[in-house]
Amino acid sequence: MSDLDVARARLAERGGLLGLPLTLQSSTTSTNDDAKRAAREGAPHGACWVAETQSAGRGRQGRSWIGAPKSSLLFSVLLRAPGAALERLSLLALVAGLAVRDAVAKATGRSDIGLKWPNDVVASGAPGSARKVAGILVESMVQGRQVEAVVVGIGVNVLSTELPTELADIATSVALLRTDQGSPLASLRADLLVDILAGLEAEADYVLARGLGRIHARLREADALQGKRVSQGPGQQGVAEGIDLDGRLCVRDDTGILHRWNAGEVHLGTGAR
Repeated sequence: MSDLDVARARLAERGGLLGLPLTLQSSTTSTNDDAKRAAREGAPHGACWVAETQSAGRGRQGRSWIGAPKSSLLFSVLLRAPGAALERLSLLALVAGLAVRDAVAKATGRSDIGLKWPNDVVASGAPGSARKVAGILVESMVQGRQVEAVVVGIGVNVLSTELPTELADIATSVALLRTDQGSPLASLRADLLVDILAGLEAEADYVLARGLGRIHARLREADALQGKRVSQGPGQQGVAEGIDLDGRLCVRDDTGILHRWNAGEVHLGTGAR
């Protein structure tokens, strides 16, 4: 029985709403695409797709996310959200990010795991930098103004113990981050999958119905950009002052004006990383 088969058994025992039925695949193009295809065919709320590898996995802005076989946790979960307000769908990236952040912090025993707005989970790196350990991609299926389904795709670098030189300063893995390097690796992916789904299940419906209020304090605590100098394209830079109740990043520029960024890639410092 593989570690992911163990995860399926644990999810069945837990009896939650997210994670079952769980489809395990040795390879696929993209678990998000699998989930959207199944959603159109009537797959239920909570269904989940996990792949050992994906050939066309992607992050935000079309970037690729392709995990080495059995080293990453690559999965997508389907949420049926009838009646959800369109403007709240983007908040699910923060909900998922918080669930991933909490699970990675638990698995590594570290307190420096943070959420890099809007959809990355990072660990502290060199001064003024952060190393990515996970990413989230939320895709909505909408007809008119009716939400048919939402797919939450998550990729976590779990078991990699060596990274290419060009990635060593900007990426890391759960295995490398563990404070106890002697602890077993065999159950890491199963532990993460179960814990992430539990965290997502605990807050997703609430946030879609009522907004970020209940988890706002936790978001502020997890915010990896708080107090850091950030930039977003030419002429857009300043010091991050937190995430507001609408999920926007608050940034105060050098003239003292507070801006609220709705979306987009954010870089630490004044240049791209």
